[in-house]
Amino acid sequence: MSACCAATLFTVPFTASADTAKVAVSQIVEHPALDATRQGLLDGLKKLGYVEGENLDFSYQTAQGNPAIAVQIARQYVGERPDVLVGIATPSAQALVAATKSIPVVFTAVTDPVGAKLIKDMEKPNANVTGLSDLSPVAQHVALAKELLPNMTSIGVVYNPGEANAVALVELLREAADAQGLKVIEGTALKSADVQSAAQIVASQADAIYAPTDNTVASAIDALVGASNQAGKPVIGGATSYIPNGAVAALGFDYYQIGVQTADYVAALLKGEEVANLPAKVAVGSDLAINLKAAQKLGITVPQALLDRATTVEK
Repeated sequence: MSACCAATLFTVPFTASADTAKVAVSQIVEHPALDATRQGLLDGLKKLGYVEGENLDFSYQTAQGNPAIAVQIARQYVGERPDVLVGIATPSAQALVAATKSIPVVFTAVTDPVGAKLIKDMEKPNANVTGLSDLSPVAQHVALAKELLPNMTSIGVVYNPGEANAVALVELLREAADAQGLKVIEGTALKSADVQSAAQIVASQADAIYAPTDNTVASAIDALVGASNQAGKPVIGGATSYIPNGAVAALGFDYYQIGVQTADYVAALLKGEEVANLPAKVAVGSDLAINLKAAQKLGITVPQALLDRATTVEK
């Protein structure tokens, strides 16, 4: 598998045998959570009997964070007529859905598929579209921040207002913060290069920074954490993949397992199942991860109750 950038989009003639399944994957940007989703998908298909290089032709391209490139990729893939299209993250899934009404599209790692207009109803998917949502438990994230910092009065967030999933998450954040009596300090970043400066401003005003599963933020998570820590503020992650980058605590999905769950959809479609019989659903499972080293650097004492509940603790 190799990613293809905007400057090198090309079509590879399909020469596999007739009994080879052809799956084409479009991913909006490369970052740990989405990369893990893709790997989980590939491994999940292997466990279900679809092996790359044997009976599976697995194509993959990334749009490098650019929705316009995602549209190019979608058009190219539709022209190649794969058996199943997979869109990893909202913008790539939107591009695929807009490009075809006949080829089955499976979306994954999409926060709000209904709000993003991928489908009209989770239980009754569109004629050719279904998949998995990774809707974050934002209220739990805010409660986690409050448990870590009982005296906090504000929580900051940086997000891309151009991403439908990010807008949905911030709306949930506002509701959850209001319920906890917290003020939300917001900063916007239309591209990954904007994340650091936005985080610096937000971190100067908030007690803690919430890092949502926003693809722009995720692709620049080191910059977000660096700016927050420079201001002496901890980062609370909406994805456990942010922990190695310095988030103090995170509650989120195991994105590799989301990929494995996505493979179930793809395999069912390859075996001839109708999309109408495969309702969209929210992925299963969540993990609590704590980064003790990051907490200690900021002088934060992690409550024992949190450590006792943690799935993983990084020391």
